[in-house]
Amino acid sequence: MVSVSISKIEKQSVSDIGKLIETRFFTEKDRAALQEIYFESRKYTFDWLDSSLFKKSDFDRDTDGECIWVATVSNHPVGFVSVWEPGNFIHNLFVHPSNFGEGIGSVLLNTCLKKIGKPASLKCLDKNVSARNFYLSKGWKIVSYSDGPDGKYQLMHLDKK
Repeated sequence: MVSVSISKIEKQSVSDIGKLIETRFFTEKDRAALQEIYFESRKYTFDWLDSSLFKKSDFDRDTDGECIWVATVSNHPVGFVSVWEPGNFIHNLFVHPSNFGEGIGSVLLNTCLKKIGKPASLKCLDKNVSARNFYLSKGWKIVSYSDGPDGKYQLMHLDKK
């Protein structure tokens, strides 16, 4: 189940790449594209895990009950962020590997935070150094360390400031 809280499209340009990135709330027509993004991004990024265990349907399981925003370029989905709203917990933020470095993750994070507010929290896998550095550069702070099924992770918070 996906909760519906917005339907408005927001346009945000990222000047360093010259592409217009739009963010909007998830619709069922996005499902196949987001399954592909989730699958391909995890295969590319989580190189310490056995990617033969990844399935496109993992997206459905891992976003069940969450609010999902989609980033598009020319009406084509290129990334998504999902949030467990009761805890202001950002559960997933994934961009297709062919779009890494284009500012899409920043646009998704900004859109999400505008909607859910602060404070917010997330978990970042220890071996996902680029994601950790991304969040730290955006003002997130590591508040604790723990172990999970995919390895060690840091719990990160972004305060109201």
